[in-house]
Amino acid sequence: MTEDRLDRQLTFLIEIDALKSVTRQSVLANRSRHENSAEHSWHLAMFALVLSEADPALDVAKIVAMLLIHDIVEIDAGDAPIHAAYDAAALLQAEEAAAKRIFGLLPETQQEIFLSIWREFEAAETAEARFAKAVDRLQPLLLNTLTDGGTWASNGVTEDQVYDRYGPTIERGSPALWSRARALVRQHFAAAED
Repeated sequence: MTEDRLDRQLTFLIEIDALKSVTRQSVLANRSRHENSAEHSWHLAMFALVLSEADPALDVAKIVAMLLIHDIVEIDAGDAPIHAAYDAAALLQAEEAAAKRIFGLLPETQQEIFLSIWREFEAAETAEARFAKAVDRLQPLLLNTLTDGGTWASNGVTEDQVYDRYGPTIERGSPALWSRARALVRQHFAAAED
């Protein structure tokens, strides 16, 4: 390993420390505070390690890599909450620029690998990317069911909106996960009606 290569890798690793400062809307299960994007990415990687056994054909290491990489662009582009209104085209452009800048800090071979993994996640065309997207939607859904509606309550989100915003992505990546998530959503809204 050359000194320049190591310097570039360390520069990248120092830069991504900033992901710890990107605050998300989701509240931790213990309700003590909002999670940050670095915590979210770690939690999703754990979701993948634990839940991917449902489909042994999946490349779990690739899914974990996607989940650790997918939100790094938020360092520059910020977090776009699922319940917020935003210009999707502008966000995509900002995230692409962020990916090029941040992954561009790495040595060229790693730049290409990280950018490719990030783009695969975004495109959601492979089984691994679809599963990664599914757990990316499942984790905040689960947190919302554990925190009296969390972001759903604070954003006035209805049960049907939850099904529309979370359902297709989770079901496409894992019908079994969507079946369980759908039951949790129904349970939450039924309890809220009482």
